[in-house]
Amino acid sequence: MSNICRSPYCEYVFRRIVEDDSVLKEKVEWVRSSAVFNKSRVINSKARLALLREGFDEEYILAHKPTFKWGKGRKYFKEADVIIGMTRSNAFFLPIRYRKKFVLLSKVATGEYKPIPDPVLIKDQDKYHAAMDEIKGYLTACAEKLKGEFLKD
Repeated sequence: MSNICRSPYCEYVFRRIVEDDSVLKEKVEWVRSSAVFNKSRVINSKARLALLREGFDEEYILAHKPTFKWGKGRKYFKEADVIIGMTRSNAFFLPIRYRKKFVLLSKVATGEYKPIPDPVLIKDQDKYHAAMDEIKGYLTACAEKLKGEFLKD
């Protein structure tokens, strides 16, 4: 929603998954995150810690500047083949013309919809990490499915 927790985590982790896989690296052009509702200007501190735990460089993490549907995000929405959301309500905030590109991360990963709650209100860092680990599991499953589709071609 605000491109400060789940979205940048997904962007960084999925981009690395793509870069580390020879099939995906050849087929996926870019991975970007953007918000449909944004008031923040920096990545969430717990998201920063989750990305540090994943081995990302702090300078690289802090270079993230949240984008929004009316700024750079507009370009991202327009150029995207797929817009991945965490909950059905994310589609409601998406500009109408881009809703046909919208899919849900859990549904793509598992075939079933399970809302992925926003961990921004989680106070405990260990619980926050657990929420992000769940998201990473979905990202890994999506990557495997995508790779399988590319290998069929």
